[in-house]
Amino acid sequence: MRKKISSEKIAELANVSQSTVSRAFDPESSVSAKTRKKVLDVANEFNYKPNALARGLITNKSKLIGIAMKEKQNPFYYEVLSLFTQKLKEYGFSVLFVYTENEQIQQEEIAKFWEYNVEAIIITDAFLSSEMVKKLKNANIPVILFNREDEDLQCNSVSSDNIYASQSIAQYFYDKKFKKILYVSGKKNTSTNRDRFYGFNSFFEQKNQKIDVIESDFTFESAYQLTLEYLKDGNHPNAIFGANDITALGVLEAVKEMKLNIPDDVEIVGFDDIKMASWPNNQLTTWSQPLEIMVNETIKILLEEDLLTNRRIKIKGDFKFRKTTSNK
Repeated sequence: MRKKISSEKIAELANVSQSTVSRAFDPESSVSAKTRKKVLDVANEFNYKPNALARGLITNKSKLIGIAMKEKQNPFYYEVLSLFTQKLKEYGFSVLFVYTENEQIQQEEIAKFWEYNVEAIIITDAFLSSEMVKKLKNANIPVILFNREDEDLQCNSVSSDNIYASQSIAQYFYDKKFKKILYVSGKKNTSTNRDRFYGFNSFFEQKNQKIDVIESDFTFESAYQLTLEYLKDGNHPNAIFGANDITALGVLEAVKEMKLNIPDDVEIVGFDDIKMASWPNNQLTTWSQPLEIMVNETIKILLEEDLLTNRRIKIKGDFKFRKTTSNK
């Protein structure tokens, strides 16, 4: 079996420095065409492929993007991770994924990103302290929040316009003259739930109409159990808004168990438009997050030279009507 050749040996055979070998494989580096050809010819002869991590340390361009995520149960974030991996690959980037079990990302978890010299970090549903953001920016590692925002953090963010979306859902319910309306929330301390509740509730406050609220946590089990208890207590809502699709699917299961007719007795709307929402047994009406646009906008920020300038991008999305609403 032929021994794998090292970059040091390629440098020796091409009569260049080891750093020149690394730069020769980077089309954007300042290496003359003649030198690049000489290095690549030797590399091809010996079937040499550069070590991406080692090259990143030399060129300071690892082509690695860190993604930190906390949520395991919501399929939305698996779709997010899959789309980021696919789209970043088109631009020559690889993904370094870190799953955090903590509400707030810990120092040792962020250290993994430092260790591999990532060029930027995308944070989905995990929390990052302002002190940690400052440390990362000082190390020239920009942070982008995805599908959430935090005005206290000085970093980029790309998210749905949750207030606009929830007000649109409220307007839909209001136009249908529903009098008994229920909001089944997500986790109280998340920006997505805060904004969705604010948009939905503030709309009805302006109409002097009170809504019922169940405090859930973005999980199917919690939404199902709490909605079932609410219905068994004799409550009869005309319409229910679940803070995300997983929540709304839990609501849907509880409503079915109570033998209520959907959508004649009660209409249900979710938020996200995950693949499960369109399954034949669900056919959930939902607010569709423009996921591909959101991912593309995030990558557009990554490709800009000035990554440390804070941008806050909000994208509106739209209704995806299915069978849990009558759409009349």
